[in-house]
Amino acid sequence: MTRRVPDDRFDELIQAASGVFLEQGYRRTQMADVAARLGIAKGTLYLYVESKEALFDAVLRHADADERIPLPEDRPLPTPPPGATLALIEKRVAESASLPALTSALARRRVVNVKAELTEIVRELYQLLARHRVAIKLLDRCAADYPELAEVWHGNGRGGAVALFARYLNDRIRRGRLREVRNVQATARTVLETVAFWAVHHHWDPAREAIDDSVTEESVVEFVVRSLTGEQPA
Repeated sequence: MTRRVPDDRFDELIQAASGVFLEQGYRRTQMADVAARLGIAKGTLYLYVESKEALFDAVLRHADADERIPLPEDRPLPTPPPGATLALIEKRVAESASLPALTSALARRRVVNVKAELTEIVRELYQLLARHRVAIKLLDRCAADYPELAEVWHGNGRGGAVALFARYLNDRIRRGRLREVRNVQATARTVLETVAFWAVHHHWDPAREAIDDSVTEESVVEFVVRSLTGEQPA
């Protein structure tokens, strides 16, 4: 007998859909796949969302939610207007890409303690990515199927962070505060990808080591700071 999703467990639908989108990407995911994951009839999904587009939009809106997602009062959730989901992502990327520690460092005329400064920057980046790891993984997984999404994510999101950190490296190396590197752009990308792997992608790695998040954070900070300064983190 098909199990009905309880009215107070809309969260269950969003979590199941998130898992399917992560595994299959946007294009390959079908409503039937999500229904099968939940163990319900496909038609039951349409009591909650009008379409796959509406479901994907809801998944992105609620990714990394700290609390259980409540059942919407007005349902099924309608298919979002053209461009609405993309506008949501653009807004979220802009809000999350400010990186106050890095921005403040770039505006700083006098560098007193570059080790402490770099420690704060890398830690801030790690914690930001960790807080949004499900959304980031979804964007990475679905960008190939969604060209407009890929442009926003790879250009403004990941690309923006790399460009900002590359500016920081250029300035501190020019001032003689950080070690010379062979290529600043490649180094900035390497740092970002290292942080992203441990803060985000490691959690979906089939060969994942059982290491506490706090340990991986400290290990990444130490690795980056020692690589660029030759010293232990502050």
